[in-house]
Amino acid sequence: MGVTITYYGHSCFVLESGGYRLAVDPYDGHVPGYAPLRIQADEVLCSHEHMDHFYKQAVQLSRAGRESPFAVTALPIPHDDAGGCLRGMNRIHLFTCGGLRIAHFGDIGCHPDKEIMEQLRGLDAAMIPVGGIYTIDAVQARALLDELGARVSIPMHYRVGGCGFEVLDTVEPFEALSENLVRPGSNQLTIEPGMERQTVILTYVP
Repeated sequence: MGVTITYYGHSCFVLESGGYRLAVDPYDGHVPGYAPLRIQADEVLCSHEHMDHFYKQAVQLSRAGRESPFAVTALPIPHDDAGGCLRGMNRIHLFTCGGLRIAHFGDIGCHPDKEIMEQLRGLDAAMIPVGGIYTIDAVQARALLDELGARVSIPMHYRVGGCGFEVLDTVEPFEALSENLVRPGSNQLTIEPGMERQTVILTYVP
């Protein structure tokens, strides 16, 4: 059974498997250009406590009582390149489901240490920031994903059209560094075992 990833803009995604929906990093109304966020899910996780990643009020939690198919590991890492002194700490969430390993990097601000790298090697999919300023940039993100051997790379936390913070870079520099670029023309992608190496640009759908 695969995992369907739905992109809601900025760094917000929903991972779904077997009817169970897990939301990650919902944002509040201060992220320019994005419509108010309204998501239904069984669970919500946040990489850190900044409100463009921590607006849990945007998620209506189900009362169905479904058992989660996701095993979740939270890996602490600084939000900056100064050990967290500038912006505090961030969590990389590693999800394991049906043999798949998927990571949401949150607002990662530096290269992971050796211990975290070992836990992340061989990812089936990775959602990673590429806009720079508050996080690693396109060059750092591409190098990190290549080192980890991630099969499917999904960029996030960048500026596109009128959406996103003005100081962030667009996704184009990351595209220029990536091979086998795919634009499915939708906000959804299903991750399955053994997918070919690719970079997928998901579309924000208001």
